[in-house]
Amino acid sequence: MPAPPAPPVREERPFFAIGLRLAAMFSISIMFALVKLLDTRGVHLAESLFYRQALALPFVFGWIMFAEGAGAIRTRRIGTHFSRMALGLIGMALNFSSYILLPLTEATTIGFTMPIFGTILSALLLREMTGIHRWSAVILGFVGVLIMVRPDAGHFPLMGVAVALSAAIVTAVIAILLRELGRTEGAAVTVFWFTLLSMPPLSIGMLFFAQPHDGVTWMLLALMGMFGGISQLFLTGALRWAPVSVVLPMDYSAILWATAFGWLIWNQWPLPTTFMGGALIIASGLYIAWREHVRTKRIREAADASSV
Repeated sequence: MPAPPAPPVREERPFFAIGLRLAAMFSISIMFALVKLLDTRGVHLAESLFYRQALALPFVFGWIMFAEGAGAIRTRRIGTHFSRMALGLIGMALNFSSYILLPLTEATTIGFTMPIFGTILSALLLREMTGIHRWSAVILGFVGVLIMVRPDAGHFPLMGVAVALSAAIVTAVIAILLRELGRTEGAAVTVFWFTLLSMPPLSIGMLFFAQPHDGVTWMLLALMGMFGGISQLFLTGALRWAPVSVVLPMDYSAILWATAFGWLIWNQWPLPTTFMGGALIIASGLYIAWREHVRTKRIREAADASSV
């Protein structure tokens, strides 16, 4: 009896994936800068959330139609998608608020504490084994936050810092949920259902907060939604062509873009403590990602050895 054919090996294009991830970070940075700019033009947070999702939906659906076909949006886990939607809206509202309350660079840097909270939550909720290496990285990251924020110095509003840290915690919870959802659902389909299911509650919010705007503001809202949708597609595409361990370090390029936009638009330049604390947060996140890569590789090798 002939042996069954081996499963096709997925082609990897690491340099292309890195380029997509860098483009995604550039698009996300533009989106958050526009959120902050729109706030100065009187756009309510509820409006920004609605237009971010409504204008991104055609891009996401068009990508699925082009890459996989309409049948790819079928799901048997609509309840889990609802949970992801609820958490996603909370996380998005907190993230948008953090960029409104804080300078761009500081909001972006604090957002990169997400892997730190992800490690803590994985240990507490999923009972994952977490050794001294990752706990040391967690401590290093929190030291970086303290150096950057300097709560005794009054450099930044404590409310903004609290909102940014809350956003990172909620994003870490979402990452755990997505890890479980990703066992059966593709990334593009998950993005589609999140975007689609978020429209009814956001539409209800618009009944209370929608307001007229001038032409420039409408153009900025359209750009925010467009770059939000494009960033989702690029993030998804990057993971299609290379593993997470290859593309994840590119995420920290967002700090460069946030610094540039903060200087060009608001004439804000980060404090020296932001660079020092940010370096520790980045080092912590990269080390946690590397240890996760090593752990996953060992699990895979053990599974392959047991199947021989």
